[in-house]
Amino acid sequence: MSVYAYIFTMAAVTYMIRAIPLTIIRKKIESKFIRSFLYYVPYVTLSLIIFPSILKSTNSLYSALAGFITAVVFSYLGKSLFIVSVASCIAVFIVEII
Repeated sequence: MSVYAYIFTMAAVTYMIRAIPLTIIRKKIESKFIRSFLYYVPYVTLSLIIFPSILKSTNSLYSALAGFITAVVFSYLGKSLFIVSVASCIAVFIVEII
């Protein structure tokens, strides 16, 4: 098969994934369970993509976990993204030195 057939197939599948829900579901979703499920899907998907990369991004697992835990704590405390990033980098740097 040619490269164009693969590209067309990927485009068709991607389009169907997006178009079918729009054509089937025309009214507002009333179920609180389904609405809350759909609300959290992007966050869960992003977390599943990022978490393995966090653990493999440094020389040791301990420094990666230190950076991750630092980021979670600073995020929970409501700090800005810049502060969370800097604090995580500092935590990884300190653990890498040790």
